[in-house]
Amino acid sequence: MGSMDSIVVVKVVMPEESLPQGIEGEAISVYTVKSIFDEMKKTYTVESKPYALEEACTVWEGVLIDQKEESTSTDMPLGTAIHKIEITLGKGGQLARAAGAVAKLIAKEGKSATLKLPSGEVRLIPKNCSATVGQVGNVGVNQKSLGRAGSKCWLGKRPVVRGVVMNPVDHPHGGGEGRAPIGRKKPATPWGYPALGRRSRKRKKYSDNFFLRRRSK
Repeated sequence: MGSMDSIVVVKVVMPEESLPQGIEGEAISVYTVKSIFDEMKKTYTVESKPYALEEACTVWEGVLIDQKEESTSTDMPLGTAIHKIEITLGKGGQLARAAGAVAKLIAKEGKSATLKLPSGEVRLIPKNCSATVGQVGNVGVNQKSLGRAGSKCWLGKRPVVRGVVMNPVDHPHGGGEGRAPIGRKKPATPWGYPALGRRSRKRKKYSDNFFLRRRSK
């Protein structure tokens, strides 16, 4: 690994501009994570998006990028794109797991690492928590048109009925003659709570100190 013409096996590789400076070598094999469904545990393994890398191309060897697919933020260089991030050591990935989600490691200080999440939120996590390098696959799932109601039904998506067409006994927006407005200053849920944008997080939670910047409204 000390010479410039050394051969390295790269398991997950970031775009070249985001890699730390290191040893230049040739990638002899590239691996990507597949989506695996465990019938016994009824759980899915998150699928990673493969990067545009071909075998026998020139790459930079990073601290984490070689040999490992998942590791702690202690081993990761700054600027690494990651997903499936642990919040508590040993609990498993909880952050950035949706299709196309990707977070960024922006700082490391003391026992904590600073992450920028897909929502724009900046928060701290313990430095010894694990994460997977790269972006979650199936990026264009939101742009896919199902085309008809039957396709949605196969996915378990039931029809959604507007509250304004219900009776007053069923929804706060219901009732009235003809196409009547909701009759309130602000929209409400079927149970009478404010809808559309109200923050639902409890105040003064123990984890409030971990958030450096909350997501935008």
